[in-house]
Amino acid sequence: MSGFSDLRLSLAELEARQLYRHRRVVESPQGREVRLSSGRCLNFCSNDYLGLAADPRIAAAARAAIDRWGVGAGASHLITGHTAAHQALEEALADFTQRPAVLVFGSGYAANLGTINALLSAGDQVFEDRLNHASLIDGGRISRADYHWYRHLDTEHLKRKLSANAGTACRRLIVTDGTFSMDGDRCKLDELIACAHEADAWLMVDDAHGIGVHGPRGCGEVDPGQHGCNDVQVLMGTLGKAFGVAGAFVAGSTDLIETLVHRARNYIYTTAMPAALAAAVLASIEIVINEDWRRAHLHNLIARFRQGAAELGLELMPSATPIQPVLLGAPARALAWSEALEQQGVLALAIRPPTVPRDTSRLRITLTAAHTEQDVDQLLAALDNAAQTVVAA
Repeated sequence: MSGFSDLRLSLAELEARQLYRHRRVVESPQGREVRLSSGRCLNFCSNDYLGLAADPRIAAAARAAIDRWGVGAGASHLITGHTAAHQALEEALADFTQRPAVLVFGSGYAANLGTINALLSAGDQVFEDRLNHASLIDGGRISRADYHWYRHLDTEHLKRKLSANAGTACRRLIVTDGTFSMDGDRCKLDELIACAHEADAWLMVDDAHGIGVHGPRGCGEVDPGQHGCNDVQVLMGTLGKAFGVAGAFVAGSTDLIETLVHRARNYIYTTAMPAALAAAVLASIEIVINEDWRRAHLHNLIARFRQGAAELGLELMPSATPIQPVLLGAPARALAWSEALEQQGVLALAIRPPTVPRDTSRLRITLTAAHTEQDVDQLLAALDNAAQTVVAA
């Protein structure tokens, strides 16, 4: 019997436990609404936090770049794939983050795996928040460093872990999300910086869900006016969320970036992202910096949603970010609520294990600057209706 004969049984088990996943086919650009085969829905599932994924100015920049550069990079960055557009993007991101240098990757997952694996090896140590994104966890695992986790946001637990493993490693790296993608809460940055200094460790912050959304000029969780390379040595940000395009970057010292150029396998051994995407991000950066009204409007929507949800008695998590989980517990209950919302023209998908811990299935509602106050009110009305009509699972 083939060693893979259990695949069908494993899938059947997932389905029986309400953990089977289905892909929806979207038939429209991203925006406050999306078109599905079932019709148009208000979209509360997107990471397009500033509403830029379909911005015509960014699309125009991409079209112009296609005319100049074509649609494919044709090679890795270290062969002939690194164009003037890529170079300009890295310089613009270095200026945006106020870091000496930046390296652009094809995705956030690639950036995290490549960076951690390039910096650590056997005999080193990595310390990670228990709820870090999968890419950070995987990066720590494949690096062959001694892997240690600490309880979510618990810097006292981290201190004990650092102390218990002192004096046994060449390099020590603390790794955290800036904004946690499923709970929407934010890391205790100043406390983590203090832990890293005391332990003679480096700190890496994945700010995928914070950059563009928080801070002056949309700089994110790591404010360059307060936190430099001596505080957060490794800063990662993505370009497919608030920036509305695709890709990711790592910012830090020149020595860090040159090390990644030479050692990050996820950068070295892959074709570069198309130059047209780099040009599109360049246009997006200007909008992110100059249109602060997007952040102000988004934060107003967050406050409106949280107030309304509290009045309905919904169980939220302590999040002041666009990520607003509604905790429902069992996978079947989360699926039933999601279906009830979709029947009302509102898209908010159920998030279930293993993405989140057992018994914490939820609707992961995300707000964007493209939404209106009326959209939020419609979402709240749909949630209220679901609470009244869905039989407890």
